[in-house]
Amino acid sequence: MNLDAFVRQRTPEWEELARLVAGAGHRPEKLGPAGVRRLGATYRAAAADLALARRRWPGDPVTVRLEDLVGRSRHLVYATESRSASLRQFLSQGYWRLVRERLGLVGLCWLLMIVPAVLVGAWAASDPAAAGKFLPGQFRGAGGNAGGDLGLSVGYQATLAGQILTNNIQVSFVAFAGGVLAGVGTTLVLLYNGALLGGVAGLTAAAGRTGPFLSLVAPHGVLELSVIAVSGAAGFTVGWALIDPGRRSRRVALALAARRGAEIVLGTMPWFVLAGIVEGFVTPTALPLGGAITVGLLVAAPYWFLVFWRGRPEPLPS
Repeated sequence: MNLDAFVRQRTPEWEELARLVAGAGHRPEKLGPAGVRRLGATYRAAAADLALARRRWPGDPVTVRLEDLVGRSRHLVYATESRSASLRQFLSQGYWRLVRERLGLVGLCWLLMIVPAVLVGAWAASDPAAAGKFLPGQFRGAGGNAGGDLGLSVGYQATLAGQILTNNIQVSFVAFAGGVLAGVGTTLVLLYNGALLGGVAGLTAAAGRTGPFLSLVAPHGVLELSVIAVSGAAGFTVGWALIDPGRRSRRVALALAARRGAEIVLGTMPWFVLAGIVEGFVTPTALPLGGAITVGLLVAAPYWFLVFWRGRPEPLPS
């Protein structure tokens, strides 16, 4: 079955479910015994349709529409479900599915950071004086002195790492918000962040301190860049809703995409906190490069493990 045939066959029942939800408000008993039974039947059918849509057409506007409809219906069918249970379900599974469904966009966001990082890093390493003029003042000290380490006190290294963490949290929110410019804002934010990271790395390379710089940022940087890429994917979700709203109005498509995007960004916040904890306790220890990279990979590994494990689509009904 192709997507058009699927939508054509199932739309009447989805519309019936939407009418029942609207008629019930917050009290399913308003529908009467027959209406409640019909609500349950149409909800189960829509949930099965959603499982199929997630499997075959992840990220399509039709799938987003079904997610919203099933989400609005669930609290009526399972009226005893508490808000805390809903939050637990989102954190344990819902968030991870949202991320996994957008892995293509996440990969694009990685590229938008890595490519300028490499290019600007090479430029800063070859001409640090010129490149340093384009970096914010708080990052220029990274290449200021010669020597075998960063040439900075442990306290200043921790401050620099904290500034990088703060910058990355800001980038995460701005990358999401930039989606309202049809994704152009998100693209520019990711390009700038990659260029900034590459510039700082290039200055340290020019001063002969690439290893110490990587030891400074690797323990928390892998996880931070991962969640920045995920936040960028949330921004592109909003931008695509403006470009191609599908069968809905742009206003409705934008509202649904913004809701999904906000859920993604909020779901990443605990992982920024984890990165901050690692930065606070690991950065002052001045780990050797191999140990710092190992810590960074171990910190980021649980996040991606959960994306592929808890983000698996719902099994199709038998």
